[in-house]
Amino acid sequence: MARVRLFEPIEVGARRIAHRVWMPPMCQYSALPSGPTMGQPTDWHVVHYGARALGGAAAVIVEATGVVPEGRISPYCLSLHSDEQIPAFARVADAIHAGGSTALIQLSHAGRKASDPVDWAVEHSRRWARQAGRDLPISDQRDHELEWQTVAPSAVAFNERLGTPRELTGEEIDGLIRAFGDAAERAMRAGFDGVQIHGAHGYLIHEFLSPFSNTRTDKWGGDFEGRTRFLRRIAQEIRSRIGDEVVLGVRLSGTDWTKEYPEDGRDGWTLEETVRLARELARPGTEFSAHEGARGVDMINMSTGGNVPDARIHGGVGYQVFAAEAVRTGLHDAGITDVPVSAAGLITGAEQAEQILVDGRADMIEVGRPLLTDPMLPHVWAVRLRSEMAWPDPYLRGTARY
Repeated sequence: MARVRLFEPIEVGARRIAHRVWMPPMCQYSALPSGPTMGQPTDWHVVHYGARALGGAAAVIVEATGVVPEGRISPYCLSLHSDEQIPAFARVADAIHAGGSTALIQLSHAGRKASDPVDWAVEHSRRWARQAGRDLPISDQRDHELEWQTVAPSAVAFNERLGTPRELTGEEIDGLIRAFGDAAERAMRAGFDGVQIHGAHGYLIHEFLSPFSNTRTDKWGGDFEGRTRFLRRIAQEIRSRIGDEVVLGVRLSGTDWTKEYPEDGRDGWTLEETVRLARELARPGTEFSAHEGARGVDMINMSTGGNVPDARIHGGVGYQVFAAEAVRTGLHDAGITDVPVSAAGLITGAEQAEQILVDGRADMIEVGRPLLTDPMLPHVWAVRLRSEMAWPDPYLRGTARY
């Protein structure tokens, strides 16, 4: 068999992960929106994530999970805000491990983009609850009854539909930093192998990073140091809670897609700032000596956009790989070669994914939407690239078609 970069193991912090085809976090909108089990994973999540692990994804990252109930993207999203939820999340971690994969979970606060109605999720959630023999504990009215007041670094709306958020106080910001640490500890008790901080896609942390959405004049806004303080403090808090033996990653949007167009005229988060932040997250103390010597993040997962609703995004095949390449190059130029960077965004073919790694543009590939409809995709890619990754024995009869 030829050497296939895509299916070589990779060291991420203290963990060795089987290969470099990963499943990124993708919301399932399948949690119950109210009642005593609000925000907990359901049977849907156990089956969904377990199937992708069995399908060959080396690491499965569970979807955006609110660190407080108000941090959920929608009423139907996950939330890990209390100890009572740990057993339900443990079922998901166990299913991922049973499938042979590393189990990671993304911790999130949706900020001004929280409380999204996601209308189609209403009937989906009811139907799944009925199939599981439970009644959904909400009325038949539209889920505006389940919505809540959103918060953000500044009272700047994302769009008219989601409304204007309330500006967070300094005390509330400190409380949310602790909430991220609390949720990370619960994730460890549930059996996950690590956590990813959601700092992308226009949610709360990204809102702090970008001058487009952060107009504060206190220590949490203004210059680069102020706007990045929230994320840096969260990373420090989580690391102090979970230790060095488990994976700590962060997902970043490399750009708001405003500065790429001088005629746009709007401020925004830039790729240059992303590279600068990545270095500080990987090696705390690079710029801000207060955290010098602390252990940084173990990996950086790259994406773009999500904070400016009408941004002009350069779409197309592999359209976000440039962001991973820039961050990886920036880290290596700074002598940081032990913090791998993942690429995502319309990476749909085995040969395409392999070439990205061979060219040194990224260290891992996150395959999103294709895995939603083809859970066995990593195994299929391995066959096409003539890798030695073994299929589960009960499925061998189906491999002839590849």
